[in-house]
Amino acid sequence: MSFNKIIIVGNLGRDPELRYTPQGTAVCNFSMATNEKRRDKSGELQDITTWFKITLWNRQAENASKYLQKGSPVYIEGRLKLDEWTDRDGNTRHTLDVTATDMQFISAGARSDEMSASAGTGSGSANEFSSSSETVESKPSETDDSPSDDEIPF
Repeated sequence: MSFNKIIIVGNLGRDPELRYTPQGTAVCNFSMATNEKRRDKSGELQDITTWFKITLWNRQAENASKYLQKGSPVYIEGRLKLDEWTDRDGNTRHTLDVTATDMQFISAGARSDEMSASAGTGSGSANEFSSSSETVESKPSETDDSPSDDEIPF
């Protein structure tokens, strides 16, 4: 048995590009970045950015194109593939490609409230953005015992 699954939480590096196959299947592509801080050999903090090319299909592709834009935070699950290619100068380069199987929007203040409001006027499905059986999470109530932003270690 083998298993290939990646979970990425990051921000779009460019606006999503939606197109359709000749059979009418929606496909959406965008780049996505994750960031972390590491200390270099001299002890200075360095920002490390990792870029991924994301591909979404069908309804998720259409929703990504409709609601996401450059800089939008998003949660992606999918299968990872490492592509190797040669640039113009003859250097070997690598690209991290992810074929997404699940996408969840991440709250980004007022913009996400607008998305939620406009999404509610669509088909009426509370789960129209996800291919899984999970529902889209709502904002936690004030009595929720979940940790505050200050308690989260990342």
